[in-house]
Amino acid sequence: MKLKLALLIASALVAAPSLLSAQDKGGVINVATIGEPPTLDPMASTADLVGIVTQHIFETLYTFDKDWKTTPLLAESLPEISADGKIYTIKLRSGIKFHDGSEMASDDVVASLNRWIKVASRGKQAASFIDKIAATDPSTVTISLKQPYAPLVSLLAFNNSAAIILPAEKQDEPMKEFIGTGPYMLKERKADQYIQLVRFDGYTPRSGESNGYGGARHQYLDEIRFVPVPDANTRIEAAVSGQYDYIDSLPVESFDKIKSSTVTEPVVLKPFGYPVFVFNTAEGVAKDVAMRKAIRQALSMEDMMAAAFGSTDFYALDGDIYPKNFVWNTDAGVEGSYNLADPEGAAAAAKAAGYDGEKPIRILTSRQYEFHYKMAQVAAEYLKLAGFKVDMQVVDWATLTQRRADKGLWDIYITHSPFLPEPALIGSLAPSSPGWWDTPLRKQTVEAFSAESDPQKRIALWADVQKAMYAEIPYMKIGDFNGLTAKAKKVEGVVPAPWPYFWNASIKK
Repeated sequence: MKLKLALLIASALVAAPSLLSAQDKGGVINVATIGEPPTLDPMASTADLVGIVTQHIFETLYTFDKDWKTTPLLAESLPEISADGKIYTIKLRSGIKFHDGSEMASDDVVASLNRWIKVASRGKQAASFIDKIAATDPSTVTISLKQPYAPLVSLLAFNNSAAIILPAEKQDEPMKEFIGTGPYMLKERKADQYIQLVRFDGYTPRSGESNGYGGARHQYLDEIRFVPVPDANTRIEAAVSGQYDYIDSLPVESFDKIKSSTVTEPVVLKPFGYPVFVFNTAEGVAKDVAMRKAIRQALSMEDMMAAAFGSTDFYALDGDIYPKNFVWNTDAGVEGSYNLADPEGAAAAAKAAGYDGEKPIRILTSRQYEFHYKMAQVAAEYLKLAGFKVDMQVVDWATLTQRRADKGLWDIYITHSPFLPEPALIGSLAPSSPGWWDTPLRKQTVEAFSAESDPQKRIALWADVQKAMYAEIPYMKIGDFNGLTAKAKKVEGVVPAPWPYFWNASIKK
């Protein structure tokens, strides 16, 4: 399938057109998602679906611009950092209102960041470096570190396991009231039907133009409805018919069909990211690194990617965690460990590791991301050829995100990730993340990388981390892929992005 993508493919987070500022308010858009988010507390989940919805309700101190550079959001500016890299002074924007009408101040930020380092996996990742979070005055927060920690601002900017700012008195665990500062606020949630967001009239956008997730966030729409549509084929038909205004996560083989629609057009993000098989390193069959190596040896990444994405227009074989257009690209550790497709050798390796064929490899996956399921099917056949017993557990995505938190329920779960601007954002690097990779080598390499502030030295130290990941296999990268979504032709202002956002979106009159 040859694609004419010239007008469809954009670099991630292309700045929204400046003429949006003159557009009229009004209208409702319906967004078809892959399912029901397991929570609306973005601190409590790393699921992309949670971040997609909640980034409209809650905001962070920082975010990312179109070039994946950190940029202020609720903070007035990027932090002032002391010469020794241990003190971050953060000035806050004034006049920011929460959805309950109260005004944001430094005590809200301190309470929220303390909740984040307690509740969020990425907050826990930063917690060991943080000495104290304090309010210097009503508009200033100071974060004191025990040692320099270069990824801190990126972690504070991320909308996934996010450091959202809540009112100081709304810090319940689990969250009871969904009160943020975002351009839209939660009006109603009907499980398995919709999540209804409405314009927050008290919102104060940043000045200037929109810039990726940063800059001005305009509220042209009256309402955004996120509707769970778990079946991929149903999402395809809905895209073709125009039933929804935006349809997330479509199988790539539907590109030509959607392109032929009179009311909808495909949206391609190239490259989007990479699928991964995450191992349970704490319990079960995959606890032993020798077993993880045997499993990896059995698998054909090429056949899995071909089954999942069909055409090389939509995928590429690449064992490097970051592709070549990223500064973080390195091939450290990859040679001899990627796309081996050697079931016979894997069988011998598994036997040497003590595997007797009795305990199954429990693969946890979901058909809501159809490409996950297709990869799981191919993997299962290769593993069976290598003499492994396989237990394929196919569940909805919300159930998967719950089950993966239980060390006793799975050996591999399948997920994917966009290419993140800062490698420290990769969830599996945190020992608290499902997979529970927590070894001396992880600690040594990840902490050295995180503590270094010099950009060039960090690139070399990231190579050490990738090498450690290939040596101990907390997860396996399968390849690179492009993302396919679709939007109604009447909708303007939606740009290709790994976590689609709908501030700045409007409907042609």
